[in-house]
Amino acid sequence: MRKLKYHVASTADGFIAHEDDTYGAFMQERLVKDSEHITDYLASFATYDTVLMGRRTYEQGLKVGVTDPYPMMEPYVFTRSMKESPNPRVKLVADDALGVIRQLKARPGKDIFLAGGADFASKVLDAGLVDEVVLKLNPLLLGSGIPLVTRLQATRSLELLSTKAYKNGVLLLRYAVLPEGAPGTNIMPPPGMPPAE
Repeated sequence: MRKLKYHVASTADGFIAHEDDTYGAFMQERLVKDSEHITDYLASFATYDTVLMGRRTYEQGLKVGVTDPYPMMEPYVFTRSMKESPNPRVKLVADDALGVIRQLKARPGKDIFLAGGADFASKVLDAGLVDEVVLKLNPLLLGSGIPLVTRLQATRSLELLSTKAYKNGVLLLRYAVLPEGAPGTNIMPPPGMPPAE
């Protein structure tokens, strides 16, 4: 079964966008000019053949006339409010989102790119369908905005698989999402503290 990866940029305080869904802070010259992390990000597209987006993520491209933001992948937009796709390649999914994702994971092919956003990613994480979180941690503090995840029903434990530090301060962190009850995820008191009664 192929992997579903939540591949996303975040600030150091855990936000993936400003409150209005824009990404201005991530576009600072020091973070994007001649940046190896952007080159690596674009190269990672070759490892995916399918991309999943929530409506709000997809609409960021629509605002500037981009109807197919990932032409090298098969795009799915999960929405109940959009009734017609602006592009014949882009498939809209209104019902049984988790069932559709399970079917996509069961197909042969490359990995699946979960491009966001926070609410949608949270639902997919809660369903246990995300295999990895690939986090581009930017040296920024927003103080408020769209969080990396929202309203998770339970803690999701992550295991660090790899790290890469870039000269501009961006860190690429790759984590496996551990299944519920994985060894070592049980709650223990801090060392030297008696167990709670």
